[in-house]
Amino acid sequence: MSALNDGWFTEVFQDQGTAFSLQVKQKLHEEQTPYQKLEIYETATFGNLMVLDGCVMLTSRDNFLYHEMMTHPALFTHRAPRKVVVVGGGDCGTLREVLKHPDVEEAWQVEIDERVTRMSEKYFPELCESNEDPRANFFFGDGIQWIRDADPGSIDLIIIDSTDPVGPAEGLFALDFYRDCMLALREGGIIVQQSESPLLHADTIIKGIHTDMHKAGLDHVVTLPFPQPVYPTGWWSCTMASKENPLHYFREEDAAERPFVTRYYNEDIHKGALAQPQFMRDIFED
Repeated sequence: MSALNDGWFTEVFQDQGTAFSLQVKQKLHEEQTPYQKLEIYETATFGNLMVLDGCVMLTSRDNFLYHEMMTHPALFTHRAPRKVVVVGGGDCGTLREVLKHPDVEEAWQVEIDERVTRMSEKYFPELCESNEDPRANFFFGDGIQWIRDADPGSIDLIIIDSTDPVGPAEGLFALDFYRDCMLALREGGIIVQQSESPLLHADTIIKGIHTDMHKAGLDHVVTLPFPQPVYPTGWWSCTMASKENPLHYFREEDAAERPFVTRYYNEDIHKGALAQPQFMRDIFED
């Protein structure tokens, strides 16, 4: 639920008894796409704001936290990622971070709602600066079916950059989808799933992701928390899973000597994110 009153956009998390607000200068865009309501605002202090079905998706000011943590930990954990698929990620920020890695030979963005990408190109051009990279490929359609149709053993890394597990994204948090992802992965392949707030969802959504990923045959699963001011509680997470290889080891020297600029991610942030808060240890060790 969201509202725009007296120059403030407010997203209300009714079931959690909390809310988050940003002061806005003006509404820049509004449309009903075939899949969802898309709004874009200019805020007073966080740059542009994208809202889908009343839920904050990203702002210019703090999206780097999410996009860097959805990509670089997994890319530096994989031994040699060559083909990467982003399911969702219509704002193109995750794709941009993936393509910072020179060893990536092919990257796909598989997004159901093309309008999200087109409006990102207009209002968040900095996130779309790699869209013309010759390694970048775009498919606008059903990501679940795209993964199901992928050749077995053809993908090194699948990043599920989804909205909350409702509406168009609900099927991306399902056991059958994880099984299809596992079949599509090459040896040593990794899945990364956007996994909501550790404080609100550790014993529900995140625990369910761990359970389903294990059932799908992904033996190694770990959740990495990170800050995200515009999302519920200001604390978010991604969950990594691998078929064969433990995830607590990564190419630390490569991460330290990365040939590109990051604003949040570095080798120490990576190591720190692997340290689980005690309440999460307790939940996942049950």
